[in-house]
Amino acid sequence: MLPLPYIYLLQIAIKIRTPLISRRFFSIFLVLVCTASMLTGCGQGRARYTPDTLRVNIGNEPPGLDWHTATDSTSFDVVSNIMVGLTQYTPDVKCKPSCAKSWDISPDGRTYTFHLRDDVKWSDGKPVTAYDFEYAWTRLLSPETAASYAFFLYDVENAKEWNAGKLKDAARLGIKAVDAQTFRVTLKKPAAYFIYLTAFCASFPMRRDVVQKYGNRWTEAGNMVTNGPFTLQKWQHEYKIELAANPDFFEGAPGVKLIRMFMVPEQSTAFALYENDELDFIDNRSFATPDVERYRESPEYKNFPLLRESYLAFNVKKKPFDNVLVRRAFAMAIDKNVFPKILRRGERPADSFIPPALAGSAKDSGMPFDPDLAKRVLAQAGYKTGAEVPAIDLLYPNREDVRLIVEATQDQLKRNLGVRVNLVNQEWKVYLATVRKDAPPLFRNSWGADFPDPETFMNLFTSYNGNNDTKWSSPAYDALIETAEAERDPVKRADMYRRADRIMCREACAIVPAFLATQNIMVKPWVKGIAMNPLDLQFFKTVTVK
Repeated sequence: MLPLPYIYLLQIAIKIRTPLISRRFFSIFLVLVCTASMLTGCGQGRARYTPDTLRVNIGNEPPGLDWHTATDSTSFDVVSNIMVGLTQYTPDVKCKPSCAKSWDISPDGRTYTFHLRDDVKWSDGKPVTAYDFEYAWTRLLSPETAASYAFFLYDVENAKEWNAGKLKDAARLGIKAVDAQTFRVTLKKPAAYFIYLTAFCASFPMRRDVVQKYGNRWTEAGNMVTNGPFTLQKWQHEYKIELAANPDFFEGAPGVKLIRMFMVPEQSTAFALYENDELDFIDNRSFATPDVERYRESPEYKNFPLLRESYLAFNVKKKPFDNVLVRRAFAMAIDKNVFPKILRRGERPADSFIPPALAGSAKDSGMPFDPDLAKRVLAQAGYKTGAEVPAIDLLYPNREDVRLIVEATQDQLKRNLGVRVNLVNQEWKVYLATVRKDAPPLFRNSWGADFPDPETFMNLFTSYNGNNDTKWSSPAYDALIETAEAERDPVKRADMYRRADRIMCREACAIVPAFLATQNIMVKPWVKGIAMNPLDLQFFKTVTVK
């Protein structure tokens, strides 16, 4: 592994890199550093891998490991390996028992009673109880937590009212620890997807005493208490996270003793580390398009579709996108077929925000590509030409493949509409904070399914969802989604989501669906047991490095 000073040297070089420094020059620099590390760190040479240690790149510093306030995949990839919930996903994204050994559902579909195992322990040896779930779910919904994922539990009786501050008595929530081993949840209406929510990070248990003792620092290494296959051993901010195997995990100790999660944001740099046997597993965060082209036929390479969609988003409260005609004009000026050709990783153009694998997807939900009509619609909005539209900043997270996407978008809006677009990038944590606090008029975003159901995509744009950064809202849309949530007839339910998708993508045009993502991974031959899934959740408990 690269010694600590060399990793820091690489990261400094990344931060000061300018357009005058070519990729070729930077790659040469990287090779020199890696060679130096081999010479200084290994003397007569180095092993190609470290037995029982998995080395991965998560790309960026996680914004936080509090699973109530985290909203991003980087944070969730860490949390998913140190925590488990009532249920867990199988490789084909079905739910199976985890902390709960079984559960009962009432005939009306509104009451779930979970029966907990008695051998699930926290990393400090204390048992995981129903009271830990009661505290966690109440905290997620508490207005003081200000959790973007509070909406996740809005199906729970009185949850929405409690989260909005309209209800002051937490005892009236449909959340109850009957005893240490029994957790009861009462819903305000049936929800076909509810069991999936119990496998996702936001619904994991939490220790009240730990949170109260350490305050905002309860997620730091040494303070954090977890119940999953790994524990948080070390967190060197902006450098790496180390997860150590939990020998007392109720399913048995995981296959590796240590996971080193590095934070190398530059895709080409991370890929060079993989080529140099400094990383054992990489995914899209470390995989620039040219590298995919070179390794497409390698036995170490795999590609598979994800339930994740990339899109262009408008802040509908800010000019000029407070005018729906301007939003439609922009949408019709973008040819979505361009993006898969640029990225060349098996992506597919998207006309619906709901992926085709899920019920409710439709090919005609979004606006069609029609530059001539786009110009006429823009004129109807009061701009005779695109040159009359003030220059617009397009915000995006700083990553090489994302830069290709926004550059193509910038070019199309200039050629097809005559609009000037300036590209603005921010590192991951800053970008997330910006769009959450006060999103700019135009920004590139993506959304991956939290569970395999159209609800996870359509609920995103309800007025009460904390992750709806477009600021668009519609009472009719909200009502349609709430009706679909409770509908038990799958055909009727799919039709409701299809109608909602059209309202959001075409009538209101709050976003422009761009393309359906794929995951591209490389795995070293000495690594076995990497389990990937269309939700793009990374679980490493079955991995071995031998």
